[in-house]
Amino acid sequence: MTILLVSVAQFLIALDYSIVYLALPSIAAQLHVGPAVAQWAVSAYAVPFAGFLIVGGRLADRFGPARMFVVSVSLFGLASGAGAAAGTGAVLVSARGAQGFAAALLQPAVLGLIGTRFPAGPARSRALGVWAATGAAGLAAGALLGGLLTAASWRLTFLVNVVPALLCAAGAAAGSRTAEPDGAGTRPVPLLAAGLCTVSVLALVLFLTFGGARGWTDPAALACLLLAVAAGGWFARNEAVSGSVLIEPALRGDRSVRAGSAAAALYMASAGSEFYVLTLLLQTMRHYSPLRAGLAFLPLAVMVTVGSTAAGRAVRNLAPHAVLTAGFGVTLAGLAWLAVAVRDGSYLAGLLPGLLLSGAGNGVVYTVMFIIGGRDAPEAHQGTAGALLTTAQYLAGAVTLALVTLLIGQPRNVPGFTDAFVLLAASAAGGGALGIRGRLRRGR
Repeated sequence: MTILLVSVAQFLIALDYSIVYLALPSIAAQLHVGPAVAQWAVSAYAVPFAGFLIVGGRLADRFGPARMFVVSVSLFGLASGAGAAAGTGAVLVSARGAQGFAAALLQPAVLGLIGTRFPAGPARSRALGVWAATGAAGLAAGALLGGLLTAASWRLTFLVNVVPALLCAAGAAAGSRTAEPDGAGTRPVPLLAAGLCTVSVLALVLFLTFGGARGWTDPAALACLLLAVAAGGWFARNEAVSGSVLIEPALRGDRSVRAGSAAAALYMASAGSEFYVLTLLLQTMRHYSPLRAGLAFLPLAVMVTVGSTAAGRAVRNLAPHAVLTAGFGVTLAGLAWLAVAVRDGSYLAGLLPGLLLSGAGNGVVYTVMFIIGGRDAPEAHQGTAGALLTTAQYLAGAVTLALVTLLIGQPRNVPGFTDAFVLLAASAAGGGALGIRGRLRRGR
């Protein structure tokens, strides 16, 4: 039951990051808003998600992952319903922000449940493999379902979450009636550290948003950058001298958490950002309809699931870092193919081979990076460890999307799309090097 609940919840979290991409033109037209406002249907989810993840992890450690799971998945379902009923752009953006905040609380609770319900070793690795496979499938299925649902109504891209989320809340509440020990005892939540960390991350993501849209010398962008640096510096000093810290010393020195965070960042800078580039390529350059674009993502979605399943089995017999290296290698091959295939107008001979390769590598990396990051973390800090990995993932995604937007420039800029895929391929190469380094270190 635990695996079922956390897998469905993780599927929804990943799904909602990419499901609205293909719906943006329809949202803009029906709600009579400009492209900049419509784009916040993506940004309003990503900003609070990245900003509040570590806070969510600390709260999961403090109050127990089961309690936080019930609260956060309920909020996620209610916010999704509000988005489906939105009549204005402001209401829609607010609902997406609430979804992102709920996801930031839900993600660490999900990982905390796995960490506390399954003992370290093969049992936890198998649980993480199953959970990660559904998460990878959700990220891939977001683009596919977004196109299919938008063909009927963009509101379905929000409404699809409501029933599964509320069922997860009911199932978790029924299954957690027994007493659950708090992961952090009675220690107070470090509110100053949490606030500084959140402000720093939010300001950094806003800097990337404003800078990409208005220019990097825009006063608002520069103000956000200065705020991010100031809050980040204060946070670092507080962590060094305070007796109540957000990131426990046990996690700072944990090699598995550091390796998992680096892998998560490079994953989002490569395979995880592929969905956005492909969406722009198909809809703005090749003028695919939402339905046709969604169907074009089907091979990618299938291969992500295949890769995730294969990775879950492989880590039972092979070193996780070896599987990570193989996953990034396959991803690199697929993205390099797409960088060349941009100039080929066909789908079957041009894009399809690259989608199959990058999709398989995507699923492998997504699965094994969480296994690496969570396998050695102390049980009492599993929630915060998971939050660190996912924060690294989405911060890297925000940076990559800003760079990709600059590279692509005009909608029909073929060299820009080629450069974008080259950037993603270079990130995958970095991930492969990380896997080799980790394998050599573990082999000593």
